[in-house]
Amino acid sequence: MPSTTAATARPEERRLLVGGTWQEAGSGTYEVVNPATEEVVGLAPEASVADAEAAAAAARQALPGWAGLPVEDRLALMAEAAVAIRARAAELLPLVIAETGATAAVGSRMQVPVAADRFERYSRDPRHVVQRSLVPQVAPTTPLAPGGLINALAVRQPVGVVACVTSYNFPLVNMAGKVAPALAMGNTVVVKPAPQDPLAVVELVRILDEVGFPPGVVNLLTSSKADPAAALVASPDVDMVSFTGSTEVGTRIAESGGRTMKRLLLELGGKGACVVFDDADLKGAVGCIGSTWSFHSGQICTAPTRAIVQRGVFEEVVERLARYATVLKVGDPTEQDTVVGPLISAAQRDRVEGHIAQGKGEGAEVVTGGGRPSHLERGFYVEPTLITGTNQMSVAREEIFGPVVVVAPFDDDDEGVSMANDSPYGLYDYVFSADTARAFRVAKLLRAGHVGINTAQRHHEAPFGGFKMSGVGRDGGDYGLEAYSELQSIVWAG
Repeated sequence: MPSTTAATARPEERRLLVGGTWQEAGSGTYEVVNPATEEVVGLAPEASVADAEAAAAAARQALPGWAGLPVEDRLALMAEAAVAIRARAAELLPLVIAETGATAAVGSRMQVPVAADRFERYSRDPRHVVQRSLVPQVAPTTPLAPGGLINALAVRQPVGVVACVTSYNFPLVNMAGKVAPALAMGNTVVVKPAPQDPLAVVELVRILDEVGFPPGVVNLLTSSKADPAAALVASPDVDMVSFTGSTEVGTRIAESGGRTMKRLLLELGGKGACVVFDDADLKGAVGCIGSTWSFHSGQICTAPTRAIVQRGVFEEVVERLARYATVLKVGDPTEQDTVVGPLISAAQRDRVEGHIAQGKGEGAEVVTGGGRPSHLERGFYVEPTLITGTNQMSVAREEIFGPVVVVAPFDDDDEGVSMANDSPYGLYDYVFSADTARAFRVAKLLRAGHVGINTAQRHHEAPFGGFKMSGVGRDGGDYGLEAYSELQSIVWAG
């Protein structure tokens, strides 16, 4: 495993990449803070509105050349990028851990390697997605045109300039998951990472530049302020916004982007329900629900934060979860046995604590946790927290994005499905039952874009995205290629 020694950002990370040139940001720099130590990791570029407009214009200028490049040349660069990311893993991992607070286990397995995997995945030939022949039709003569045999192709063209805007929880992985399919389909991109932890993404863009992506194909914009990102979304040079983050920000992007009919891919909030039937493998179910605590401190939109448990096993599941929560090591993310690291910032810690306090005020019972770990003097930590209550409490309805699980009981199948669906969100749900036919039937009744049956594992070729307020569109596998394209019909006679 690569070293996880704490990292400090290099001075070169203070620049933006616009049109192939590394340049100083228009508004200077800002500090990036290590959430485990509260110390400064490094300085990130503080872009201006003018920087955002210049980045979009540079991507627009580079678009015809990149889209017109032979697909083999584009894919060769994608493959080289995957190799280069892996070669830099030992350098990237400490930086990712320092700025995100991800544990060594999560960082080494999920943060850096998966970013390389995504570039490798989209280095495959996409032409089976790009063009599809339609069955010829015999058309009669009409006032419009002579009759005859009419043929057609459905062709996927690049959308154009894509603004790739990502959340703070998985900066490299989320960005790679947007940039790689967008580039493979012939789009150019403006990369805008979350303000809290942009430094590893700066390094990712540097790798792409060094690999040899042409000037303007990949552009970098970082800022701690909202105005540059808003200018990027509003820019007439941007054709599509691909965003991962909160529903609140996603709705603002949709409102702004709608004025210029931008194409949108929005992966937004989640409040995942895990429906546990009384015949379920409780060890597996508890392990799935407990991942809310053990996988990046609950800062993941797919987390099963609502456990909806059939009454016959409700008390046992609560007891098992309480034991599970108390044995997880909370602490320094660079230590190999740490399971629960910090939240990203003091503001997010305060927000999580506010949700817990509100739940108490509404009558929820905090079974375990609910505060800050007493053995840690610094860092933005919250204990793994288990709450019991009803599905109507705010802690069961609002996305907390922290190590908080809420458990509520149900009696029969219809009530369990109704409770799971009683949410403004619909990103990722789970069903646990020994009766797989029952689990499959229930899964199809859940209003969520993704449902796991007796597992928290992912299938990375499956379409990913949400129902309701959890977003618009799908990515993943070939669906990611489709997401970054426009459909064009080409029709001819003969």
